[in-house]
Amino acid sequence: MKLGSSAAITDPGRKRRRNEDAFVCEPPLFAIADGMGGAQAGEIASRLAAAAVREDAGSDAGPEAHVTALIQEANRRVYTRSSEDEAAAGMGTTMTVALVHDGGVTIGHVGDSRAYLIRNGALEQVTEDHSLVSELVRSGKLSPEEADSHPQRNVITRALGTEADVDVDTFSIAGEPGDLFLLCSDGLTSMVDDQTILDTLDRNRADLDAALKELVRAANKSGGEDNITIVCFEMSGSDAPGKVLDETPAAPVDEETLTESDGVPTIAVEDRPGWAADDWESLQPAPARSGRRLSKRAWAVLIAVVALLALAGALALFGLSRAHFVGAEKDGRIAVYQGVPWNIVGGLHLYRAVYVSPTLVAAQLSQAERRRLFDHDLTSEATAKARVERYEQEVPER
Repeated sequence: MKLGSSAAITDPGRKRRRNEDAFVCEPPLFAIADGMGGAQAGEIASRLAAAAVREDAGSDAGPEAHVTALIQEANRRVYTRSSEDEAAAGMGTTMTVALVHDGGVTIGHVGDSRAYLIRNGALEQVTEDHSLVSELVRSGKLSPEEADSHPQRNVITRALGTEADVDVDTFSIAGEPGDLFLLCSDGLTSMVDDQTILDTLDRNRADLDAALKELVRAANKSGGEDNITIVCFEMSGSDAPGKVLDETPAAPVDEETLTESDGVPTIAVEDRPGWAADDWESLQPAPARSGRRLSKRAWAVLIAVVALLALAGALALFGLSRAHFVGAEKDGRIAVYQGVPWNIVGGLHLYRAVYVSPTLVAAQLSQAERRRLFDHDLTSEATAKARVERYEQEVPER
């Protein structure tokens, strides 16, 4: 089994000023990191992690031990910088690493960036997201469909740099000729569905560079709400060396946004040969007849319905003002929210943060602790804050 072609691309997306993603595309090593943290800390974290992989000197250990050691070294570098540099305090990053070796591919994973395998025309996610909504799905509190639109779907529960040590998911996959592996940040998967990813790769299988550009374009057309980074490589049964495309981050992908009608000029009536003004007017719709006036009884019913709706709205707003729940911000910090944990059409959410912990992040808690804390039960503000404060006092003592 040999390594075939590989390609990589990164794009800031449409909503972020900085690109906090980093990647490695240096066969037989591939990696992706999605940083988090205030100011430029996320960018620093992801690049420190990528550098640890890029500077790999090899290992006599087995592939899984080798990959685990690489990610632990990346964690050490991010944690050390976070501890020593006040401006970078609290930063972290996801990391997914793939090492190609005789007979297969070994993958190491922390966070919610993903690794996929495309084999025999099917796309399979081979990593498990370390995220809040994934835990809620596994515990039965959310359905997969609810998780796709959950307001806190980007909150990760495991990251590099938040603790001195990190748990790494490591496993190996036996390779087959024609396998295509794809590593990506959630800037792709939150914007583009699995079927579109599969169709795009199938359509451009002979040109992986073109395939990745098309995926970035699709993510941006869907909103481009986060940085988008993709690394892919294929397995070949041939002994011929594969093509490695340039690792230089790609420039933002141009998007064609015009429709067919955008290029059609407007034609004035008088320019139409053989048409008189009277002819044109005859084609215009007749003015609509005015409707009958509402009866007094109909007006009374209408006013009553409006009043009931207003009352229901007022009661709902009062209920929202009294309801609080515990969740987490996008950078992982634990927070108390007023309202209910729902989004509605247009991305409008029915909650707001009333307290964000300055010290406690989701990745510092065990899975059992997160399950208890993020139960989404509605309670008073005082009760919700008390639950968070208890963990703020316990975690520094560990």
